[in-house]
Amino acid sequence: MKQLTKAEEQIMQALWQTGPAFVKDIIEALPEPKPHYNTVSTLVKILIEKGFVDFKAFGKSHQYYALITKDAYSRKTLNSLAKSYFGGSFSNMVSFFVKEKEISVNDLEQLIKKIKDHDKQ
Repeated sequence: MKQLTKAEEQIMQALWQTGPAFVKDIIEALPEPKPHYNTVSTLVKILIEKGFVDFKAFGKSHQYYALITKDAYSRKTLNSLAKSYFGGSFSNMVSFFVKEKEISVNDLEQLIKKIKDHDKQ
């Protein structure tokens, strides 16, 4: 899976939020300041080339939809982050956030509960 730029990720976030959408719908789902129609159209075409998006044609209009789920992209991105910066260890990644005070004890307890619940399944 290819890496996305920040702008491409914003388009994907909009598509995950809206589901199948026309360019104008994607623009509406994006935060301010709204990019120009041509900018969004170009980014969507790049996402098609990268294999993240496809479309259905309705005459001259195109309705775009994500080919990859948000969960699948999140998993790949986090695995890549862990591999690149934490030696592939999620434990090291969580330790980093604890050290930087980016994660609370309550957050850690919730993570442990989720892990235990998942292990029971």
